[in-house]
Amino acid sequence: MKKFPHGIRTAAAAAAVVGLAAGLTACGGDSLENKGSEKGGGGKKGSLVVGSAGFTESKVLAELYSQLLKDAGYGTSIKTVENRELYEPSLEKGDIDVVPEYAATLAEFLNAKKNGPKAKPVASSDVEATVAALEKLAGPRGLKVLPAGAAVDQNAFAVSKEYAQKNKLKSLSDLGKAKLKVKIAAGDECEVRPFCAPGLKKTYGIDVAGVDPKGVGTPQAKQAVKDGEDQLVLTTTTDATLENYDLVLLEDDKKLQNADNILPVVNSKEAGDKEIADVLAKLTETLSTQDLVELNRKVDAERVKEADAAKEYLESKGLIKK
Repeated sequence: MKKFPHGIRTAAAAAAVVGLAAGLTACGGDSLENKGSEKGGGGKKGSLVVGSAGFTESKVLAELYSQLLKDAGYGTSIKTVENRELYEPSLEKGDIDVVPEYAATLAEFLNAKKNGPKAKPVASSDVEATVAALEKLAGPRGLKVLPAGAAVDQNAFAVSKEYAQKNKLKSLSDLGKAKLKVKIAAGDECEVRPFCAPGLKKTYGIDVAGVDPKGVGTPQAKQAVKDGEDQLVLTTTTDATLENYDLVLLEDDKKLQNADNILPVVNSKEAGDKEIADVLAKLTETLSTQDLVELNRKVDAERVKEADAAKEYLESKGLIKK
């Protein structure tokens, strides 16, 4: 799974951007880690570099993009870079042509980059408004934001199946109405982050008794909830290991979390053609959150290679030829 979920990333985006200028002065954007391999060189329609961040889901999405574009006649390669602070400037420069992104997280990253770390947030739980804000920030940087799909990877809270059944819980509203004291297994920043403990209290009336700093979605955090030491764990909507711990997600029915729907972002000059957008739209319109969970599970639990998992998925959906 990813190194940290989007709510953490969104909250950390401003701090990360503060050091961006100095870091890029030193490396000039040329220190991209090319961990990918060539996927066909120059195709009849030209070559495209697909960017990927250094976590499972992003690598799988990059493979999906790459194989779909290759099937459409483009030569593709994948360049894996550990963090957004490096790959986003390279996307602007055209060293990378297309990247799978998360609407709210990228919007806040670009917001902080333009307006400073204390800028008023532009992302919200409204996906259309969030994408519109992202488009305004991305356009002047030479980036084109393609439509978002239904697949979303955002912060989420899980409880044990036993706890949910005993207290008749399906949503976070149910938990608030149940008037149960809960301890949250999460990062220690949960104490102050608006999407975590403060938000649960304000939005849902949940009685948060404390935060157990076992990390975000870590095995230790999930085990603590399974064992009953804690009642709630902060994880993500595409966590592929919840079943292993007999945990279930509670619905964020009042939309506390920002809209981190998945969408492609391209360099307008190098990859802004309508044909590229149409090719990627086939995947965007097909991919669901549950599909992502299953793809993550295959890679993380079954040790299937990202490329193989992507190929099987695209063929199963009829998106590429077998």
